[in-house]
Amino acid sequence: MKVKNKELIQSYVLTSAKYKFSVHEKRILYRLVEIAQSQIKGKELNNGFSIQEDLFGDYKVTLPLSSLNKEGSRETTKIKKALTDLRNKTIEFDDGKTWQLMGIIEKPKLVYAGHMEIEVHRAIYEAILNFSKGFKKFELKTAFNLESTYSMRVYEMIVNQKTPIDFTLKKLREMWGLENKYKDTNDFLKRTLDVAQKELEQSSPWSFTYKKIKEGNKIHKIRIIPHEIPENSDPEIEKTKTQKQTSIRWDLKKEFITFLKSKFDFNEGEIQRNREVFTRCQNEIDDPLFWMNGVKGRSRTKANPKGYLIKSIKLELES
Repeated sequence: MKVKNKELIQSYVLTSAKYKFSVHEKRILYRLVEIAQSQIKGKELNNGFSIQEDLFGDYKVTLPLSSLNKEGSRETTKIKKALTDLRNKTIEFDDGKTWQLMGIIEKPKLVYAGHMEIEVHRAIYEAILNFSKGFKKFELKTAFNLESTYSMRVYEMIVNQKTPIDFTLKKLREMWGLENKYKDTNDFLKRTLDVAQKELEQSSPWSFTYKKIKEGNKIHKIRIIPHEIPENSDPEIEKTKTQKQTSIRWDLKKEFITFLKSKFDFNEGEIQRNREVFTRCQNEIDDPLFWMNGVKGRSRTKANPKGYLIKSIKLELES
């Protein structure tokens, strides 16, 4: 299935997860992040994607099998293995107040006719979009089309990173689930960072060099030094980034912003992420504040009033 490019925001909980993920496991996670982010923005899901919340706040997610391969093929054997391996993994989440272990997915089901179903615990769903530990923005198409899981993991760490990042060899091994593999340090670097570096240089807007830092005669740390490759950037993403660098007040009136904040509890970051929709609402809907006040009344019974407003705006603009 063709991947439409967009900037994806991923919780650092997943970026720094201490597991060896296969390429297909990573692609399932990317799709989960994409679906969750689309939902909070009030965007309609289509092309076989769906998410439903149950009475306990957990989620049932449906994905087309073809959505895990950039050529659109189904590869059921690889997908079944990825679902099995993800089912057997847990995420450790500690926000400073509570510590919890959570299964990444539950009850995976593959329907040979063309789709898969998985259940996602509410805590995992919240972890996916929890930015308390920081977040990374990256291009979905770039990440999805990478062929090496190490390229994927490194890309998530370095994108938009302006300063070097130091990792002990022990930390890298733990993050990638390689504590007992590639014991020779040079072999470890050759099979992980060298592979990632080569692939990112060819196809990513961000790549890196690295330095070996020794303690005595042994390599102790690796310093990853990110750099941009502008010629590999997606023009549409760059256009969006340029727009985001300007204040929301460039497009939106003060009273409009105040209404969104006071009535729907939007913060400026959320307004920025939905800036195009709100700008059209302000400029194309007659008496937009009066109209949105009506939506506010109907949103009181909705689980996600912000998403309901955005969806309502889009429907009104279409009509």
